[in-house]
Amino acid sequence: MDGFKAFLKRKNIIFSAKRYGVDALGAMAQGLFCTLLIGTILNTLGDTFHIGIFSMNICSIGETAYSIGDLASAMVGPAMAVAIGYALQAPPLVLFSLIPVGYATNVIGGAGGPLAVLVVAIVASECGKLVSKETKVDILVTPIATILSGIGIAALVAAPIGAAASAFGSVIMMATELQPFLMGIIVSVTVGVALTLPISSAAICAALGLTGLAGGAAVAGCCAQMVGFAVMSFRENGVGGLVSQGIGTSMLQMPNIVRNPKIWIAPTLASAITGPIATCVFRLTMNGPAVSSGMGTCGLVGQIGVYTGWISEIEQGTRAAITAFDWIGLVLICFILPAILSVIFCNIERKIGWIKEGDLKLQ
Repeated sequence: MDGFKAFLKRKNIIFSAKRYGVDALGAMAQGLFCTLLIGTILNTLGDTFHIGIFSMNICSIGETAYSIGDLASAMVGPAMAVAIGYALQAPPLVLFSLIPVGYATNVIGGAGGPLAVLVVAIVASECGKLVSKETKVDILVTPIATILSGIGIAALVAAPIGAAASAFGSVIMMATELQPFLMGIIVSVTVGVALTLPISSAAICAALGLTGLAGGAAVAGCCAQMVGFAVMSFRENGVGGLVSQGIGTSMLQMPNIVRNPKIWIAPTLASAITGPIATCVFRLTMNGPAVSSGMGTCGLVGQIGVYTGWISEIEQGTRAAITAFDWIGLVLICFILPAILSVIFCNIERKIGWIKEGDLKLQ
């Protein structure tokens, strides 16, 4: 047993929740961002502002024509798998062999492909690492072991995992339609908290395919955390902190949350209010990429996702036009209400001594 543990240590195979649930999940979100999300943004820019290079067809595969954005989006499976392998510190031959593994898994996984890719890429990476550099023909053995184990496992489990993830996401979205007030609170608070924790809310939303009204609630929760922390900590962190948290990530506050968990109350309460307002009053929906639901105001990706959803609905004929009420709802939910509510709750906490000067200072 000791010899096996030493072997795993030499191979840099560490079975831990942090490595698989934090590092790999966070990397997967980056792979999603650099392909599917960027591809969607490029297509939206091309179609909305008539930018030729973004909207023109670059090539055709079979009978399908692809723009730059389409090609970027098509690579989402390989990008996620390689990102996961990178997070697991896979050697080069394993890392590159994950490209076909990611593509195959995402295709087989269907709507729930991202979760299937997470599971399969982790297993394939570790299998590849087990045999890496153990033979004199490593150039053959490692890629074959990684690809066969990855695609073989994908053939067995990707479809069920994808279907389960898609079904669970559908249940959440259906429940939000039926109970928009209660589910608006639950989804907004849960996804918002996930965004601030050192895990990836974007990857979670993508894995579950969280769109529609539930996606709108998720956007509200993420914005409440990011804008909330940015504004309520302005006196300690100034403009730099406002920008880094407001369009960067509220995860920067995690060390302060560990020291004083009460600072998390204000933005979380704000999300519990903005979530049901988004679902019940403005009927804010995310019908762009599911990954955008978990991005909040990070690079304004959440708002771009909502906008791309509006454009898509207009093209499909399910929406007549983007109204002033739509824009007012988006601005209120994503920026104004989180800022006002978080500051109000934060000032109450400061008055009763739950938050002291310096508690929100970024290191």
